Amino acid sequence: MLLTTIALLGACKTYSEDDKNGFDQKISSYAAKKGWNVSKTDSGLFIEQLNEGDGEEVQYESIVFLQYKGKLLSGKTVDQSLPGKPLESKLNGLIAGFQEALLGQKKGAKMRLIIPPQLGYGDEAYGKIPANSILVFELEVVDVK
Repeated sequence: MLLTTIALLGACKTYSEDDKNGFDQKISSYAAKKGWNVSKTDSGLFIEQLNEGDGEEVQYESIVFLQYKGKLLSGKTVDQSLPGKPLESKLNGLIAGFQEALLGQKKGAKMRLIIPPQLGYGDEAYGKIPANSILVFELEVVDVK
């Protein structure tokens, strides 16, 4: 699973404000075309909460179990968990965009994330993910330990 390995790589490039503004514009336009009701965080992460959940809350030290599917803005799927086999990972072992989005979420939460490169894989290509990619993830918190 790609998501756990990236914490070791981190986002390598320091992006300029112009870069970040460009990502924001692309993401906002993409979400508007899809009709999604996303909110932008201070870091540049875009989140649409699809279900709040009602179980145990994710803490920084938590182990999370996630069903997810990740795509590029083109629609190409670049990573996904297998049906019925959620990804198991420590929260702090995931990409920054996942860490931010999941912290404080509850078991059963479902969300859509649009992750700019500075919170994802940065300027490094990784597997099917090109460098500087904006990523779209739909995920569900299946369990929290």
